[in-house]
Amino acid sequence: MTIVKHRKIFFIGSLFLVVASLMAIFGYGLNLGSDFVGGVAIEIEYAGERPTLANLREAVSEFGLPGLVLQPSGENGLLLKIKTLTETEKEQVMTKLALAGEAPFTEDRFSEVGPTLGKELSRKGLIAITLVVILIILYIAFVFRQVTAHHMSSWKYGLVAIVALAHDVIISTGAMALLAHFTGAETDALFLTALLTILGLSINDTIVVFDRIRENLNRHSSNDFAEVVGRSLKETYIRSINTTLAIVITLVCLLIFGPESTRHFAIILLVGMTIGTYSSIFVAANLLVEWEARQRARLSVR
Repeated sequence: MTIVKHRKIFFIGSLFLVVASLMAIFGYGLNLGSDFVGGVAIEIEYAGERPTLANLREAVSEFGLPGLVLQPSGENGLLLKIKTLTETEKEQVMTKLALAGEAPFTEDRFSEVGPTLGKELSRKGLIAITLVVILIILYIAFVFRQVTAHHMSSWKYGLVAIVALAHDVIISTGAMALLAHFTGAETDALFLTALLTILGLSINDTIVVFDRIRENLNRHSSNDFAEVVGRSLKETYIRSINTTLAIVITLVCLLIFGPESTRHFAIILLVGMTIGTYSSIFVAANLLVEWEARQRARLSVR
């Protein structure tokens, strides 16, 4: 199949995207929100129509509040996230917000997240991603334990799947770094949720492809490995693309019609879903072919 035959082109494309993403991550950095570094969250509810976010931002811009994020909450509510806020600054901000709207508002919630809690969330997020990776390797190694054709052990399937997932996570994080640099988007708990969702959906696609490879290897174990992988991709890629398109349509609707607070979440999922499908079809399966070819070459030398 063409995908397998020209696999080095896809490897180069993936390498370019990964390197560009790493440059964005380390060059621009991530704008960590109060969920990770601590800060203040204030939720208010206007008695009438809420002013536009542009007007509200303009009203409080003179204070130069660090890490200020304004998010709609419900029909007439507003959520403010600020990294640091003194009592005096809070009173001044509340006064400006009151003047910005025609209707009065009430303060529904005021909460402060300390740096310790932010670090705890970061630690738990890292643990969650690490556990996902370990469980995926163990699951694939167990499910594919009977695949021995062409000396490809089940552990190799698991390791290749993890490489593909790392590819997806790095590129998605690079997209977040670009959003942070050009739009000021915050990296918050929603971003962590998006990453875990991308991991789940991407590994599902990869396992579908690997499972078809396993079935075809059992039926045609004497055939060339690259040929079996090519046939398997031909039998599964339409399903993978159709599944992704259905999710992409939903995310586009969320991006267009959803609240502003979920916009960056939808963008990251769009990037992650697209890259996840790409890696399942063009990267993971081709890595298996490349690994098997190099292994066969080493054995022939011996």
